[in-house]
Amino acid sequence: MKEEMAEYLPLSQTEDSEKQTSSHPSLIPIKSRKKGGLITMPFIIANEALESVASYGLLPNMTFYLMRDYRMDITTTQNLLFFWSATTNFLPIVGAVVADSYLGRFLTIGLGSIFSFLGTVVLWLTAMIPKARPPPCNQSGHEACKSTTTSQYMLLVFSFLLMSIGAGGIRPCSLAFGANQFDKGGSNPNKHTVLESFFAWYYTSSIVSVLIALTGIVYLQDRLGWKIGFGVPAILMFLSALFFFLASPFYIKQKVLSNVFASFIRVIVVAFKNRKLHYPNQNSDYHHKNGSGPQVPTDKLRFLNKACVIKSPEDVKPNGVAANPWNLCTVEQVEELKALIRVVPLWSTGIMISINLSQSSFPLLQAQSMNRHLTKGFQIPAGSFGMFLMIALTIWVLLYDRVMLPLASKIKGRPVRLKPIVRMGLGIFVSCMSMVVSGIIENIRRRRAISEGLLNNSQGLVEMSAFWLIIPNSLNGIAKALNAIGATEFYYSELPRSLSSIASALLGLGMAVASLLASVILSAVDKYTKGEGTESWVSSNINKGHYEYYYWLLAVLTAFNLIYFVACCSQYGPSVDVDITKKMMELSDDDD
Repeated sequence: MKEEMAEYLPLSQTEDSEKQTSSHPSLIPIKSRKKGGLITMPFIIANEALESVASYGLLPNMTFYLMRDYRMDITTTQNLLFFWSATTNFLPIVGAVVADSYLGRFLTIGLGSIFSFLGTVVLWLTAMIPKARPPPCNQSGHEACKSTTTSQYMLLVFSFLLMSIGAGGIRPCSLAFGANQFDKGGSNPNKHTVLESFFAWYYTSSIVSVLIALTGIVYLQDRLGWKIGFGVPAILMFLSALFFFLASPFYIKQKVLSNVFASFIRVIVVAFKNRKLHYPNQNSDYHHKNGSGPQVPTDKLRFLNKACVIKSPEDVKPNGVAANPWNLCTVEQVEELKALIRVVPLWSTGIMISINLSQSSFPLLQAQSMNRHLTKGFQIPAGSFGMFLMIALTIWVLLYDRVMLPLASKIKGRPVRLKPIVRMGLGIFVSCMSMVVSGIIENIRRRRAISEGLLNNSQGLVEMSAFWLIIPNSLNGIAKALNAIGATEFYYSELPRSLSSIASALLGLGMAVASLLASVILSAVDKYTKGEGTESWVSSNINKGHYEYYYWLLAVLTAFNLIYFVACCSQYGPSVDVDITKKMMELSDDDD
């Protein structure tokens, strides 16, 4: 009983008990408080879920906020959102490096939570303080509307930057930090079961939080305005940080790992230094990790093999470690870099899907101009139509895992499972179809708007149901489920265990690059489709523009991307198939 109660004793009491035990051996020792385990799971999941609700709830209606309150045109608005998305998706890679090499995951998540909270507060202040944004236009029309000042624009961008830094601290570390809480050392027969339960709850909470953001937060912004709509996310981020720090005494805080990026740089530098060396004929002339048998690097990307060539016996210490890591690398380090370089072409094929998924402003304006009434007294907010993407994604994953695969396995009489690389290709194809359908729906909507005399009235309501937009949103959800999940499994299976953090960050890096390329495509379309007296395809007036042409352009680019994907697959060769849940559990075992 005393041992069980000791788990809940304050730290000071535990320390005093240890002192008393040392001075009085007859006393029964009281164990120090246990760390990690299920008690930390609610705090970690709450931190990630509340951050997701706060951040994802701000994006859908941000187009309206920028166009109406800051009077930006559609191209400027979407480009700003592209840059925000690129920063948000790139900084998690920086956060992963900082966490694994310098600060540790606990401190990185904690600082990320604080930055996210500050970012939502600054954004909320832009809505609360009238001078933080341009004044309303003079209704008499005698004076021109004042544009956004540099200080107002910088304050807005500063809020975006703070939230991006926060996401860069939370998102790459949250899942891994949660898995670390079950690494208590020793053999635990129930560890895999508990980990699987944690993963299930974590991903379920992520999906639910996004759905809440796309419905509840968006509804508050539509009905109660920006002050309440931005204030609630700020409160949620405060709670997110509070819950995370409350459980600080219970967390297992692992030591900082080595910097894998430094290892890559060493391989490149040493290979360049040794570029004039001849390839050795014996396996023993290649340097390998201490404790492993003689190994020979693969012939692919052979020029990197010179980084692990032993030039003289003095290059290796008696304990088997390189005397100077900048003069000699191991075969394992060389093969890690090769594995990463090999997946880069296939990784680049996912960028086009991310470009298609990042088009947030145009579907929003489409939904705003259509009939969104679910009943006579209730209509779905235009910013909430993105929830159908998440719903379709969830339904597809459940059907694929619980219905399609078991049924196919029963028919074939053997286990059936599509390889990750096959699902990646199917995702690209479905994404192409989504852009084609989006263009067809927009073409019909625009024709109806013109026939109803709404050519010059972009605020007018077209007599066409907005629920037609569920079709492209659902296709986007299926495309994301196929490609994103397949790509993640592919990275985990093809990259060594030591590169697991990079495997989890590659998808976000692709989304960051996609946002930048999407901005380039949008700016080029706006520039080269605008003529004298004619609007560009992506005009702020949705009825004067030709959004359908823009969608079909993306469809053509996606079709070319599919051809490029097939070429990359043939060049890559056979790939490994692996169960991602088992892989993550193995990675968790490696941390013990």
